[in-house]
Amino acid sequence: MKEKGDVNMYRIMIIEDDVSLASAMKRQMESWGNEVFCVKDFQDVIPTFVEYDPHMVLVDIMLPFYNGYHWCSEIRRISNIPVIFISSASDNMNIVMAMNMGGDDFIPKPVDLDVMTAKIQAVLRRAYDMSGKIPVLEHRGAILNLNDTSLTYQGQQIELTRNEFRIIQILMENKGKIVSRDTLMTRLWQIDSYVEENTLTVNVNRLRKKLETFGLTDFILTKVGRGYLIG
Repeated sequence: MKEKGDVNMYRIMIIEDDVSLASAMKRQMESWGNEVFCVKDFQDVIPTFVEYDPHMVLVDIMLPFYNGYHWCSEIRRISNIPVIFISSASDNMNIVMAMNMGGDDFIPKPVDLDVMTAKIQAVLRRAYDMSGKIPVLEHRGAILNLNDTSLTYQGQQIELTRNEFRIIQILMENKGKIVSRDTLMTRLWQIDSYVEENTLTVNVNRLRKKLETFGLTDFILTKVGRGYLIG
């Protein structure tokens, strides 16, 4: 897997519903040694974004379901990676709006592949000479930001206590696995004094109810006698 900062070797995600254009852009960027992924599910981009973990996103403004401004805004909730807009609507108003929504540059259609390459390389150099991405965990559309300990779901930010954050972090880090109660208690209360086992139950139940109020039902499952699992 390419690492951030490698010369001419970056993971780039394209959110463009014109298949022929997306393919042409992909071939051009791959010819410069980059790894490129073209989004196919335009209804729910963020889980794909989190899984692919790109260094840059190219996004069209006019897309099925939600426009490029929406996805740029959602990406900006969890990451500071470069976002470049692509659009045939290249009037000044759209360019200004793209920049105000958190875009780093704007490429008008019809796309000149050489100009596109020059812009991409310039933005990548600027971005990765400075800082990188914000670490996040994602499951079922819920995004846990490990930097500011916030949980976001469907545009809603869910306030978590210290213990609630640590519980959900541990479970999301072990997605698909049952985490024992002993493991959770050790990670949460790394002290020698005795902590009642019921304390963990109270914390998990409180967190579960909080998630349910935001629409995240059955997010934390109890495996009797074994522990907890992200559902």
